[in-house]
Amino acid sequence: MNERVKEDVLRRLKRIEGQVRGLQRMVEEDAYCADLLNQMGSVQSALRSTGKAVTRNHLETCVTSALRSGDPDAAQRTYDEIMEILFRKQS
Repeated sequence: MNERVKEDVLRRLKRIEGQVRGLQRMVEEDAYCADLLNQMGSVQSALRSTGKAVTRNHLETCVTSALRSGDPDAAQRTYDEIMEILFRKQS
């Protein structure tokens, strides 16, 4: 992973961790459900944004390398991997 991206992703994840701990406190303190749901939406948005950064890094580095390698098997594995990631079932 690109070092700049790695630092950014770690910073984001630490912030998300703090948000999740805040949610735990809110539950322990019997916070209003609507407030909890709003905070949960914020956490989900932050995770999506972080995932986008990781996805871009993966495409720019790992995927690009596999496709430029000239190895058709590596390219096919990469295509299969991307399809699996994009279309796996979300629970």
